[in-house]
Parts: sequence; structure tokens; C-alpha cells
Amino acid sequence: MKHFSKHLLAGAAFALMSAVSPLAFAATPDDQLVIGTSLAQVLSLDPQQGTEVKTQEILANIYDRLVEFSSEDNYAVRPQLAESWDIDDTGITFHLRDAKFTSGNPVRAQDVVYSIVRLIKLDQSAAASFKNAGYTADRIESLVTAVDDKTVRIEMTDGVIPESLLYRLTMGTASVVDSVEVQKHVVNDDYGNEWLRTNAAGSGPFTLRRWTPNDIVLLEANADYWDGAPAMRRVAMRHAPESQAARLMLERGDIDIANALTAPDVLVFDGKEGFEIGQSKTGGFYALAMNAGREPLSNPLVRQAIAYGIDYEGIANTILGPYGRARNVPVPEDFEGAIANPDWSFQPEKARALLAEAGYPNGFDLTIKTISQTPRVDMATAIQASLSEIGLNVRVQQGNGSDIVAAHRARDFDLLIPQTGAFMPTALGSIDNYVTNPDNSLEANNAGNFVWRSDWDIPELNALRNEANGERDDVRRAELIKEIQELFLASSPAVIPMFERFEPYVINAKVQGYEGHPLSLTRLEDVTKSSGN
Repeated sequence: MKHFSKHLLAGAAFALMSAVSPLAFAATPDDQLVIGTSLAQVLSLDPQQGTEVKTQEILANIYDRLVEFSSEDNYAVRPQLAESWDIDDTGITFHLRDAKFTSGNPVRAQDVVYSIVRLIKLDQSAAASFKNAGYTADRIESLVTAVDDKTVRIEMTDGVIPESLLYRLTMGTASVVDSVEVQKHVVNDDYGNEWLRTNAAGSGPFTLRRWTPNDIVLLEANADYWDGAPAMRRVAMRHAPESQAARLMLERGDIDIANALTAPDVLVFDGKEGFEIGQSKTGGFYALAMNAGREPLSNPLVRQAIAYGIDYEGIANTILGPYGRARNVPVPEDFEGAIANPDWSFQPEKARALLAEAGYPNGFDLTIKTISQTPRVDMATAIQASLSEIGLNVRVQQGNGSDIVAAHRARDFDLLIPQTGAFMPTALGSIDNYVTNPDNSLEANNAGNFVWRSDWDIPELNALRNEANGERDDVRRAELIKEIQELFLASSPAVIPMFERFEPYVINAKVQGYEGHPLSLTRLEDVTKSSGN
């Protein structure tokens, strides 16, 4: 499990934290798993609405999807609610296993259809990956149909190939809800959204017992789960946003896993008896979003200057540590088809020259917005310091998840630090967020689209992206993927990938079977705990 990347970290702070002695263990029960995390961004438990990282781990254990994938078997798609499927020239036919929702209702093809139609017609940001593949509200009911109670047919559009459709169906937003139960709670044609924000209607290995925002999530084992009852009777996710407090809780046995620690606190456990460090590869990035709809960020030369005004390697080494590595191409460097990184290293003289050429020799003022969460706050402060060296006066504004996400979706920012993921573990899956923007107009209100939020109009990139997503010839698709990456870098992007993003966690060694998922869809039904400490 220990496959993280170690970097040089801030010496004084690291030494101070390392010197704290662990308190006496107060071990958690052997049949309960307790996770210390940050619940700050958990805003809704509706699977067709909530997309935040921690929300996904909760939903992954309450709901099932048709198919799943993990880091095992080279990320191959595997059965979940669908026992098998048949692919033909125009679509995919799925054959469902016998399973029940926690209500006792059987899982039927009609529930799958309802869930996908609901995803598209709710029209939340969660639907972006399907909408961008041509699954739109006016077409969805003709593209997804129930052949019978145990058979679902999904037609392919011109914008999707079988592989990418399957991977879209592994996403948490494609979770299957109990349509009979949800429809009991529909109010004002909201598809049961108000109810599902705080309740659950799934068929997963756990049921939702309680969610108190910014406090705790309690999950209870589903004794009737189709794949057998989970080993853990209960899972508790405790809000532990303060890294040092979470570290102490882990050391004294109050929690079993910590996954919101700072880089120094993660590395305190390197080589420490009784603990292991893990790291999930997300396929995504920590990015710098620039609002191209505002002067002077509308000027490509200004955006180029900012790209050269950030000390990526320095920030990676001193702040990110196991959370990431410097990378400016929106495809992880070890993904097939990834091109070499550009020379966007910290070059203040070049950056100042670009600003002067753009007409801003004396710089200007900006505000950078960030969620108050590890490691983004420290990243924002470091970027502030870095950009000051090229003459930009940057103010850092922190906020909670709802505030910052809302500002991003409303184009209400100068600079902002979001994070992205990959809907499938391929070059196309990781780059999709950065090259998709079919309609940049304000009227489109396409807030689920990452590039739209930065008001960056990219018709040529979007067209290439569409061509690549519909191309079934592997050789031609690989050529298009390379061309997309090169054009992206040459376009003075308004969304700069800065660091390939990893999710590190520290785990008590007595916990077995926990493996972080690339899309944060970490399942817990196979987790066990050895007795004793």
C-alpha cells in the first residue's frame, strides 16, 4: 500500500508535528470502521446531484451502479448490478442480476431507466459527462429503455464509443435509485430531489442511518445485500478537518483511517509501526481557473504570464508532497497517449515581459478564491507569493465548499483553485474537463461544464474533442488525443492544470481490504479488522 511520492517538506512545522507523542490507544470496535475526513463539501446525498469527492465515497456504499471498475485488472469494467452485457454496432444491452433495494423492492430495468433519465432531466452539473456525449433531455427516453424487467438497452450516440459509455456508467452519478420509493417523495416535479438530498433509496452494501452536515455520516450494514452482508456492522465518517487533531485521533485509536491530513501529517506515519500510507491516483488535477470573461484575464498574453509566474516544482515539493506532482498537461504523465510537459516552469522575467507586452508593465490586482481545505489553502498562499514576484497583487479569499463552488459556477471570480477528476482512466477521460465547452454563452448556463465556468470559448478544441470521443478507430483516436493536448497548450488556456492530483490516506494496519478508488468510489463491504491493536 505504501506507494506514495515523498518530497521535501517544511522543516520547522514538520519537526514540531513529528515531536508530538501519541496518546494511549482507545481502539474502535472490531465490527465498526471509523474514518476521519472532511465533510465540508458534502452538500447533497442525491446521487444524481452530489459530485464532490467525499460525497462520492458515501454514495458508493449506499448505491450500486450497472458496472464498476477499480485499480485492479488494469481498470477493467466489471459487473455490478449488471451480470453481463452485449455490445453491438449501435448500443449496449445489460442483463440484471437478482437484487433488492433496501426498501425490499426488486431492482428492475425500469429503475435503471428512471435513474439515467432522472440524471439528465434534473440537469445538475452531475449530468455533464452524459450530456457532453449527446444524452440530452429531449432524446434520453428514446436512448435508454427497459426491454423487460431484467434487461436494459442503452443506445450509443455519435459522441460516444462503447468503452467510454461503459466508463460513464461506472460513475457515481449513474447510481441506480429505487424509482418506486423516490416517486413517493416527488414535490413540484423535482424528481424527489429535496427528499434524496438527505435520504437514500439504494441497493448498496450499506444504508444511510444518519447525516449531520459538518459532523458525521453513519452507515449501517445491509444484511440482505445481494453480494452478502458487509463485515463491518457500521461505518462512521467523522468530520475532522483539522489535520493535527485528526492525526492525534488516528494515533490514539479514535479513528481507523484519516484521509484529510496535510502532507506533513501524512508523512509522520512513514515507517511508523501499526500504520500504513496509501495513495489513490485520481486521474485528475489541481487547477488554476482564470476568468477569461474579465479583463485583463481575457488577454491570452496575461494568461501566459500567469502560467510562467507559478513555481510549480516548489509548491509540489514544499506543500503537496503525497497530494500531487507538477504537471501542466491535463493527462497524467503515465497514461497512454500523454505528451511531454511544456516548459511552464517558474520564469519571472519572461512573465513580466509578457505582462508588459500585454500592456500591464506595473501589474494589477486579483483575488484568488479557494475552499478552506487541505492542501488548497496553502497552494493559494504559495501562488499569491509566486505571482507577487511578477508584479501581481493577489488577495486570497477562503470559503466553504458551497460558497466557492457557487462562485465558480456563477463565473464570479478572478482566479480560483478547483480540482478535477477523470470519468474514465484514459487520456480522453482525464482531458475531457479541459476541452469541452459546446456553448460558451451566458444563456447556455452550462455550469456543469468546467471550461464554461471560466468563460473560455474553445470551438476548435471542443470540435476535436467531439471527434475523438466518437472515433472508433484506435489509431486515429490516438492521433486526435495528441492533437488535442498540443492545441490546448498552444491556446493560452484559461484553466491551467498545475498538479496531478492524488488522494493520500493513512490507515491503521489492523484494517484490511481498504483500497482508495480512482474516482473516490471506495467500497467498504470487504473491509475487515483484525482484533486487538
